[in-house]
Amino acid sequence: MAKVIQTKKRIVTSFHNLSIELQEELKKKYPLGFTDVMMRIDKPQGDFFYAVPFETEEISYLVKIDVKIDENVDDDNDSDYYDEDEIKGAEDIADSDSDDDE
Repeated sequence: MAKVIQTKKRIVTSFHNLSIELQEELKKKYPLGFTDVMMRIDKPQGDFFYAVPFETEEISYLVKIDVKIDENVDDDNDSDYYDEDEIKGAEDIADSDSDDDE
């Protein structure tokens, strides 16, 4: 007798397109969020999306997760606090610590 290998159906879908029941199951599987299991999927056109794996008995899902990426990172904010390897206000902190010791 030959063994019948049954493969699961594979579906890529958005979280919002899942039924409410499947959304709840996905949340139960990842109660602390998706950050640790999320993977970036690169598409041939150069676009990409983030997704998490999720399996049921019949279907293996790759669930797209909406991720907001802040592309307007302002590195100038750091220059207000750090100046040539010295933290502004560090002397005040050091002075207040020495006052506590006395």
